[in-house]
Amino acid sequence: MLQAGYDHKRAWLEKSLTLLVSDFHPLRNAELTIRVSGLDLVRRKTRPSDELSSMHVAPFDMPDDEIRRELDRLRGPLRIAIQRSKNPFNVGAIIRVAHSFLVREIILIGDEPYYRRASMGMEKYENITKLPSEEAFLARVAQDDLQIVAIEKDHPRVEGLWSYSFPTERPVLLFGSENEGVSPDLLATARAVVAIPMFGINHSYPVSVAAGIVMAEWARRYWGGDRLVAVPWQDTQSSTAHGSSPSVQSAEPTPSIEIAVGESK
Repeated sequence: MLQAGYDHKRAWLEKSLTLLVSDFHPLRNAELTIRVSGLDLVRRKTRPSDELSSMHVAPFDMPDDEIRRELDRLRGPLRIAIQRSKNPFNVGAIIRVAHSFLVREIILIGDEPYYRRASMGMEKYENITKLPSEEAFLARVAQDDLQIVAIEKDHPRVEGLWSYSFPTERPVLLFGSENEGVSPDLLATARAVVAIPMFGINHSYPVSVAAGIVMAEWARRYWGGDRLVAVPWQDTQSSTAHGSSPSVQSAEPTPSIEIAVGESK
């Protein structure tokens, strides 16, 4: 049974990596090698570039909850919270971005509907908590001792993103709506208010763009460093002194993944 499960995940990994790398790599007929734990898993030529426009990544041959469990092994401690009021498209777009950084949890504050298609289907792979009000969110913050970092530009105690030191335990990035920003009551309870530097004459970033910038900066400092693939949080602790390991355990060894693309001979 264990071997069957391993073979299933190996096949899923082979299929996913082959499609993702070969379909989108710009070289025509490049030599593709994918090595997992020292063994060549895939070695073949990429598809010709004139085929790329019609290619699509095939659906995973795994149930959504199994995919989510596998992703949970890779997640860092970062959570995000989004105020849903007057924010329908941005909520979906931020969910899509948050999936790219494998946040631990996405907390939606309020009960207004949001534009699900903006998440590009990524919401089914994420741990989404829906809370009906700001009061419910603050109760959750107090219960779990979450550390709120509000992302807002205009505030008396604002700090710049490049120099701000994020909390290393239970961090929550809080994003407001496009028009109103983070509400005053939530700003008052935030551990810090952080702004992204701007150099033009525009007044603000789109909130979904701001969310991506801040999550990328957090990940750059505390999660993967210069890595381009996800690695379990606990495996990064030998190379960084930041952050705390979540309580994620697995009986299976974590494979090392190498992808090499070279000129075909």
